[in-house]
Amino acid sequence: MFESLSEKLENIFKKLKGRGILNEENVNASLKEIRMALLEADVNFKVAKDFIEDVRTRAIGKEVLDSITPGQQIVKIVHDRLVELMGGVSANIKFGARVPAVIMLVGLQGCGKTTTAAKLGLLLSKEQKKVCLVSADVYRPAAMEQLAVLAKQIKAGIFDANGLKDPVEICVQAVEQARRNGYEVLIIDTAGRLHIDNLLMEELKNIKEKVNPAEIIYVADAMTGQDAVNVGTKFNELIGIDGVIMTKMDGDARGGNALSLKSVIGKPIKFVGVGEKIDNLEVFHPERMASRILGMGDILTLVEKAQANIDKKTALELEKSIRKNNFSLEDFRNQLNQIKKMGSMKDILGMVPGLSKMKALKDIEPDDKELVKVTAIIDSMTKKERNDYLIIDGRRRKRIALGSGTSVQDVNLMLKNYMEIRKMMKKFNKKDGMKSLMRNFRF
Repeated sequence: MFESLSEKLENIFKKLKGRGILNEENVNASLKEIRMALLEADVNFKVAKDFIEDVRTRAIGKEVLDSITPGQQIVKIVHDRLVELMGGVSANIKFGARVPAVIMLVGLQGCGKTTTAAKLGLLLSKEQKKVCLVSADVYRPAAMEQLAVLAKQIKAGIFDANGLKDPVEICVQAVEQARRNGYEVLIIDTAGRLHIDNLLMEELKNIKEKVNPAEIIYVADAMTGQDAVNVGTKFNELIGIDGVIMTKMDGDARGGNALSLKSVIGKPIKFVGVGEKIDNLEVFHPERMASRILGMGDILTLVEKAQANIDKKTALELEKSIRKNNFSLEDFRNQLNQIKKMGSMKDILGMVPGLSKMKALKDIEPDDKELVKVTAIIDSMTKKERNDYLIIDGRRRKRIALGSGTSVQDVNLMLKNYMEIRKMMKKFNKKDGMKSLMRNFRF
């Protein structure tokens, strides 16, 4: 999402760091460029203006301009200010003392509330919460059926409205049933409209009054830009919200609403949807997001993804293979399968600090379809071929290509890349191997 903004800020900071000495004129010129980059990223005008003025006040201090690395000092100031802009710290859901804790999702039609209800349910289930879902949307065709299918997928409870047509009554009965069945959390998927209207708001107010939710969370579509901020402001004024879930953060939106929401509405972003899969909902960490925007990577999220998705036994077996200098095609396929679980290659590479600045990788556009193709090629091999690539001659390559639905050229390229990886593994396993590898990259 922040790719364009990141590139512009990277170029601005490159010029700043290239100057040995900074003065007010240099700083003001750079801040003007940063302001333009923020506005082009669809950041709220007032938020961008206040952001620049605050950075200016901090940056034109004597301790910055007279420091050994003034350019880097200003980057740190921008980073810290971005963290503050997005809320400072991660904001958790407050469940309260009542059981079940009711979480009410609100938002316009098409923002992704129903899918988000299931994603949030899955996330809370992983925290050992017993979760039940209920759809209060009696207007959209098949809305209840959709949530029921998703609830089954995540192994959560679902309230059956059983012909009830009153959204308020559905929610009241759902709370009672959830309490009787020992559920700790009840997530309400409310109805949406194409725009805010009196009927929608009255319905939401009545649900709020009757079920007394622990939290009301506004679901915002990142693709709608500043409209998401304006709609959120209205929801907060009329019913009061406790936080925001930003959906479709993996899209090509400019991202300005994510930077504007906390300042304009005064409520934190709690979670972000980063893909279409049911497990693609993450806790929002302002500091990590600021680091990613400034091209510093996000190693903590990468580690968390790895811990959640990579099988420990497989990792230990790989370590043994590398140590014995026996990294087989079987190992290669297993690692590709582990990587696929962690998300898209582009996102994973974006989390590695400094990787975006490497000239060797700058123009590479990772294609997740290539992972599928490579896996298919390896799956078409016999176990003997996967464990000893040297026996794969021309005849075998033709058979493998036919079996995987690819060409002989694809098989040749895959084997060539695999052999390059083996060489890298061999270097990595030697003393001072990491230093040797890093010499191949030019920053």
